[in-house]
Amino acid sequence: MAGFIPQSFIDDLLSRADIVDVVGSSVTLRKTGKNYSGLCPFHQEKTPSFSVEPDKQFFYCFGCGKGGNAIGFVMDYENIEYPQAIESLANSMGIEVPREESVQHQQQRELNQTTFDVLQKASTFYQQQLRQHPDKNSVISYLKDRGLSGEIARDFKLGFAPPGWQNLLENLGSTSDDKKALLDAGLLIENPDNKRNPVYDRFRNRIMFPIRDRRGRVIAFGGRVIGDDKPKYLNSPETPVFHKGEELYGLYEAKQKVRKLERILIVEGYMDVIALAQNDIHYCVATLGTATSTSHLQRLFKLVPEAVFCFDGDNAGRDAAWRALQQALPLMEDGRSARFLFLPDGEDPDSQVRKIGSKAFVSSIGEATQLAEFFFDNLCSQVEMESLEGRAKLGTLAMPLIKLFPAGLLRQLILDQLAKVTGADLETLNKMSGDKATTADTHPYAPVEQARAADDPAISVKPKARSNVSHTCRKAVNLILLKPEIVKKVEIDESIKHLESNEIELLFEVIDLALNAPASSTHELLASIYGTPIGSQLIQLQDREQITPTTGIEKEFKEIVQYLTSIAKRKVAQNTLLAEARKKLAAKKQ
Repeated sequence: MAGFIPQSFIDDLLSRADIVDVVGSSVTLRKTGKNYSGLCPFHQEKTPSFSVEPDKQFFYCFGCGKGGNAIGFVMDYENIEYPQAIESLANSMGIEVPREESVQHQQQRELNQTTFDVLQKASTFYQQQLRQHPDKNSVISYLKDRGLSGEIARDFKLGFAPPGWQNLLENLGSTSDDKKALLDAGLLIENPDNKRNPVYDRFRNRIMFPIRDRRGRVIAFGGRVIGDDKPKYLNSPETPVFHKGEELYGLYEAKQKVRKLERILIVEGYMDVIALAQNDIHYCVATLGTATSTSHLQRLFKLVPEAVFCFDGDNAGRDAAWRALQQALPLMEDGRSARFLFLPDGEDPDSQVRKIGSKAFVSSIGEATQLAEFFFDNLCSQVEMESLEGRAKLGTLAMPLIKLFPAGLLRQLILDQLAKVTGADLETLNKMSGDKATTADTHPYAPVEQARAADDPAISVKPKARSNVSHTCRKAVNLILLKPEIVKKVEIDESIKHLESNEIELLFEVIDLALNAPASSTHELLASIYGTPIGSQLIQLQDREQITPTTGIEKEFKEIVQYLTSIAKRKVAQNTLLAEARKKLAAKKQ
């Protein structure tokens, strides 16, 4: 069904759904105190690390890091997107999902549906040509020579665009509307300067690989030439339904074959994906002629905790792997893993799996180089590790990259390893990374230990003195998650933004969310951003134990804001004095 799902309905759905019932329909839960626990359905474990909290209406796994609300659980468990998860949860509760649709959205939807329809017709046409065309034998021989069966060709809907300039046009473009649809879908090329063929088929004499979206709809094609013509591979152009920098070939097929994907292997070509599937390795995807992007990885990490990049072992392959690593760093939250599989020179996944067999190939995936190992191996190869200068240079190269890691245990372990390798003091590295405050500011606020009974709201909060700005910001974020309305009751000075910290940016993102999102509770606020990078980060923050009583949340948040404001104003004053001193010094020199 088309149209937007009203936020008010989503909020009402979450208020009606009981997270214990939703999770309990798929996971055996046991009551442990006020919460419930069980074996995580998202990774293999023998000891329960999966917790469901009815008070917060959230689930969280301490083993793999998965967490969310009722809609989030349906998304992760059923491997579906946010709108489909809302539909599924509502259906299970016997509730009809309402839709809102603007005229502009309706027109675009109808145009997109026309494009989807003509792409599906083209796919059917190409599949028919592979079975019926007089030139089909050369294509079938090629596929058999690559070790592919008829079944795998059927599963991936392989087809054949026969030689000739207007085969598709003559079969599917009989009217002006049909011709326009083919043009909009990128299946035809219009060239008025070519008087003989002003409009002609984009794909000619090629094996056709339909590219399908997450719902299984054909959104584009890749075509491999038969013979020695150039280019060897040709992709559909960008269209309203196809954005090659975001799509992954084979992802839909992988989700159809493997109900609970544990990892994804990222390879370079269509034939690599299909050849590995032919050898019972059904969790492979390929980018569409582009480097692996953050968008690709965000999409994959929603589905699986581990991504494995497969590259040639030569210099070009390692350079490509390093670029992929840099794209992955901001997404490496605790519980996620990235590996790098380097193949022998001259081999690609297709040739390698045929050479060593699927069992050995799967074993090599499991033994692929861990991100941290590749990170340090690559950087250490660029410096002279025997000298102090070389180790100092290693720190200079590593620190900007370490800052890209999300705050968490993995980032700290990387810093620990850097300290061991360079011989540097860990506290110094922590300060350089921004994980520790670099000033000695103190304030009566400190959310660490409190001289009170945790369940007695009558006792005032008197935290210890502390100087960790980053930790203070994270505490403020936690308080907002506990009680979003506090941002409307406490005046927040904009000068705080002058403090340089990733946590400051996070704090103001959450403040904006709480101010603008139609949410009055924790689960409603997080539901509005579920599945986004910040949403995943906040879920992990929100799950940490809280020691502030409900009646003290607003007071503690106000203390934090006052503390941060005092530091920020002091910094602004220092910067002003420094600027004036530099101005006077420059004037004396003139």
